[in-house]
Amino acid sequence: MGPIVVRACLAGIPCRYDGRAKTSAEAVRLVEEGRAVVVCPEGAGGLPTPRPAAEIVGGDGADVLDGRARVVDTTGTDRTEEFASGARAALAAAEAAGARRALLMARSPSCGCGRVYDGTFTGELRPGDGVTAALLRRAGIEVTAG
Repeated sequence: MGPIVVRACLAGIPCRYDGRAKTSAEAVRLVEEGRAVVVCPEGAGGLPTPRPAAEIVGGDGADVLDGRARVVDTTGTDRTEEFASGARAALAAAEAAGARRALLMARSPSCGCGRVYDGTFTGELRPGDGVTAALLRRAGIEVTAG
């Protein structure tokens, strides 16, 4: 099996919005086996750690990519470009490594798979993917949540 894109926080790197990791045994195993392409889309997009939480307003990651939705943080700052730039960096890393699969973070506005926070900052979820997950799927990469 070839290389797999792994969200950095799942690999134990403290890069989530709150400055913590959300370590996954599967992700750590992939890193230890040398099969992981470790990415943090938000960091690659220029956002610091820690940072204000962000959610997609007006849709999901596919809508962000198509210009119909935005990524906004809790301060009201539009972070759409940072999230889109980070998604492009993650895709470039995946393509450079020949990865056809990605293990991402559930519910994240970047990496959510199947369900993401709904943009109200109330913990409610809506169907859809995060920006990076949507871009990877468009490129034919299988995306799962870790």
